[in-house]
Amino acid sequence: MNDLKKSVQFMKGIGPKRAKYLEKIGIISIEDVLYAFPREYEDRSKMKNIIDVKNDEQITIKGYVCGNVEEKSIRKGLKIYKVPVKDRTAMTYAVFYNSPFIKKVLKKGERIYLHGKVKRGFGQIQILHPNYEVIEGKEETMINGIVPIYSLTHGLIQKDIQNLSNHVLELYEKTIEEYLPYDTIKRNRLCHIQYALHNIHYPSSVKSLKIAKFRLVFEELLILQTGLWLIKNKFNHNKEGVVFNKTPKVNELIHSLPFQLTNAQSKVLKEIEENMESKKVMNRLVQGDVGSGKTIIALIALYKAYLNGYQGVLMAPTEILAEQHLYAAKELLEPLGVKVELLSGSIKKKKKEEILRSLENGEIHIVIGTHALIQESVYFHKLGLVITDEQHRFGVRQRRTLSSKGVNPDVLVMTATPIPRTLALILYGDLDVSIIDELPPGRKKIKTYCVDEKKRSKIYNFAKREIELGRQVYIVAPLVEESENIEAKSAQELYEELKVTYLKDFTIGLLHGKMKGYEKDEIMNQFKEGKIQALVSTTVIEVGVNVPNASIMIIENSERFGLAQLHQLRGRVGRGEYQSYCVLVNYGKNPLSKERMKIMEETNNGFIIAEKDLELRGPGEFFGTRQHGLPELKIANLFKHMKILKQVQNEAKVLMNEDKTLALEKNLMLKNRIMDQFDKSIEQISL
Repeated sequence: MNDLKKSVQFMKGIGPKRAKYLEKIGIISIEDVLYAFPREYEDRSKMKNIIDVKNDEQITIKGYVCGNVEEKSIRKGLKIYKVPVKDRTAMTYAVFYNSPFIKKVLKKGERIYLHGKVKRGFGQIQILHPNYEVIEGKEETMINGIVPIYSLTHGLIQKDIQNLSNHVLELYEKTIEEYLPYDTIKRNRLCHIQYALHNIHYPSSVKSLKIAKFRLVFEELLILQTGLWLIKNKFNHNKEGVVFNKTPKVNELIHSLPFQLTNAQSKVLKEIEENMESKKVMNRLVQGDVGSGKTIIALIALYKAYLNGYQGVLMAPTEILAEQHLYAAKELLEPLGVKVELLSGSIKKKKKEEILRSLENGEIHIVIGTHALIQESVYFHKLGLVITDEQHRFGVRQRRTLSSKGVNPDVLVMTATPIPRTLALILYGDLDVSIIDELPPGRKKIKTYCVDEKKRSKIYNFAKREIELGRQVYIVAPLVEESENIEAKSAQELYEELKVTYLKDFTIGLLHGKMKGYEKDEIMNQFKEGKIQALVSTTVIEVGVNVPNASIMIIENSERFGLAQLHQLRGRVGRGEYQSYCVLVNYGKNPLSKERMKIMEETNNGFIIAEKDLELRGPGEFFGTRQHGLPELKIANLFKHMKILKQVQNEAKVLMNEDKTLALEKNLMLKNRIMDQFDKSIEQISL
């Protein structure tokens, strides 16, 4: 197996230049070649004649390039390249978008395979952005088989990866050792790893591909789930946490609030208090939809820590959000004798040194801040409770660094990104999960409308009327600056446009991620104080910004955002007493874009939206597993493979109940694989 860790550069036909191209698609070692799974397959045993193809059908044809490539500019940023291809029955056009290199690759007279979706119309047969392979000389590679199609980057063609994977399998397939325990394989009717890797790349049949894929999906999810449970067991094993005592003052604070906690808030608070009062270290995730009231729960928990003589820390991903939490904490807790302070990157050196001294000697009871909190210079007198807000913005290691500043402090993490519960158990398998699934009473439902660009003037006229009534408006764009490659509004050009057109009579501000921290704070403060009436922004305002007077959220190019992100942005309005509106300006023409916008119009429930987002987009960017410090999912799909996920969780329970640390000889190969996949020995991971 050690041979598999060798660099791919030294494989026949690779060398330093091609190795650099391979690195761009995640292939560094020989083992990476085996686990760079095809993204799709072509069944060339069922090739069609061009004359017989049907509209919208996925087909494979064999033909030759019968003319020169036609280049046509459709609009700014979009060029199409049409390649005329013939077989003995008819002619078709292979149509490629923004692919100038096609002119050099598909020259007149070349024999090729094409695989893609057919569009018939206007007297033409077209195959849209197909996979292609040039037939060199008399060679007809894998013509009758199921052919793997891999993800590529500039400098590589399909044949490069196909030849490489074939060569690696020939040399190393027989040396790959099985690392799943025999009982696991038997219980779940899994094939051997050698069979799985061979047939995922070069399946002998559709059935063998299914068998291989099931094994590899199962294995990937099992490694992720058992790895997380190993971390959790290590975290809880023989670790005595802080035991916080019950105190009537917590109830006095709750009764003094100007509102009543919802049933969901009360239930989650009870779970947190029970954790804090036990000697077991708390490690809990609180999920709550936008506006469900997570912050007040966090502040009550911090107050309980203070009453027991411990310090608390709350880490937020942005200065804007940290300042908002600071304001809420000071208003609620300082009258009760709690000293609250802010620690962030923009604080002046002298002030920062003063804060660090006061933290270390215990004069500051609660500190709220950003990543500045995890710097080496930060010491606590007696840290008892660690809270991170918007958990998906922080990695496991950052959370661990903050926790290490105390002696086994309790840990609470919060997120407003709703994740379906079963998936949360995988993604946050190291945490107990609480859900606040109820909004405070009296919140008016945000009215959501999806419109196309023809109705822009109507929307901005409506925004003008709201501003004249004393309200404020958010306008969000997907880009900071104009791009040649992406057809979408930028915040900069939108700002320039609106201040001379629709909103010329009002005060407009611009906010985006490329601005310096103090500039962003200045703009946001002016918006909060009502000095700015309309704020043009990128998604920097996605998380936690609270301006009750803002009643309209206009999102330009809404088709370029994920549903969960649109829901987060929508949550910036509807925080005051006024009826609020979210308008999605959709420039997308395809049916999927319209279907996604319809979901936003129909529901304000973040959990339903998260389910749909996963279903439509897949889990890739929705989770961003790398920032959690978790292994990357290369073949498993947390939405499509829910049934396998449940089977995996049952198997993981059986394994862990029998052998909590996977120390038995029969489980050691699996444990080593888990350590390898998590980039770090499980023995070294603590949270």
